[in-house]
Amino acid sequence: EEEDEENGLEAWERAYADERSWESLQEDEYGLLRPIDSASLHHAQYRRRAQAVRIQKGLIRYLYVVIDLSRAAAETDFRPTRRAIVAKHVEVFIREFFDQNPLSHIGLAIIKDGVAHCLTDLGGSPDSHIKALLGKLECSGDASLQNALDLVHSYLCQIPTYGHREVLILYSALSTCDPGDIMETIQKCKKARIRCSVIGLSAEIYICKYLSDQTGGLYSVAIDESHLKELLLEHAPPPPAIAEFAAANLIRMGFPQRESETAVSICSCHQTAKVGGVYTCPRCKARICDLPTECRICGLTLVSSPHLARSYHHLFPIDPFIEVPQNSVNQKLPKACFGCQQSLINLGSNSIIRVACPKCKQHFCLDCDIYIHESLHNCPGCEGVR
Repeated sequence: EEEDEENGLEAWERAYADERSWESLQEDEYGLLRPIDSASLHHAQYRRRAQAVRIQKGLIRYLYVVIDLSRAAAETDFRPTRRAIVAKHVEVFIREFFDQNPLSHIGLAIIKDGVAHCLTDLGGSPDSHIKALLGKLECSGDASLQNALDLVHSYLCQIPTYGHREVLILYSALSTCDPGDIMETIQKCKKARIRCSVIGLSAEIYICKYLSDQTGGLYSVAIDESHLKELLLEHAPPPPAIAEFAAANLIRMGFPQRESETAVSICSCHQTAKVGGVYTCPRCKARICDLPTECRICGLTLVSSPHLARSYHHLFPIDPFIEVPQNSVNQKLPKACFGCQQSLINLGSNSIIRVACPKCKQHFCLDCDIYIHESLHNCPGCEGVR
């Protein structure tokens, strides 16, 4: 009792203070509880991703994130509420999306009161999207999946053929209140080659699964906050390109110059006067604020050279590293990781996984393997040989 008084928690408060930790418990083959090793879980998830087949991907993506803000988003099974957790992780997703897809664009839409509203148009500025989202988090009414699909279809059908059209729906409701036949809308999205994916926050719904299956998207249901974050970030890397539309295209792009910090000009995107930090379109000399984007005057795609460089690793990814058994007797294994110099020698019962680059044959620990493939996108051993 004294300890509880020191913590300042009532009995009913303590019931919610552990974040439902019992859901993370695991049993061994004898039915006994075993300690949770989050590092091992993270490594196992990475190894599953690394085993994926290397396929052609779409680098220029046009993605609409549709967020359900009906009354179901106010439920408290995700604490404090579903809408708060969704807003928190959508902010992380937007920044991660632009980090992995510098040539792509995102737009935001919300569903409330049976109507779909466009929050932001397709653009390449993460800060503007996040600011617009955090200012519109009120929940009310029912959700309408058909109205949301009609809204994003009206925007995405205007996208050029080289762009990959995608919709990611974060759906909290258990039903959809539609004005017409949603099956016709789904077929319309399928015909327009719009890839629709859904992440549910309540339970599996047939219409969401049907929508994903018909359009080639993914459907999953989040069981807790960490699972929701994991499902969201799975949509950050470019998806596989559709085979019949995967032909190479030449795209005309412009590389605008940045004006001096003291120059005063009116940007064409916001139509306001700004001092410094704007770019000049090389074709029509219009001023724009952020890159990448499309010129509002002449329609030219405007990018910078770092944006193209950061897309390079999707075209030519590093080969997956090969796991090396520790008891190999045919060769003398290095004692330390080539990347971080951590010891790769097993001590006692702690087994250390080592992997080797198939090209330069250097050995790495698993943490360096994850960092190289998911962040660095260059092998230190191969770069050292060059």
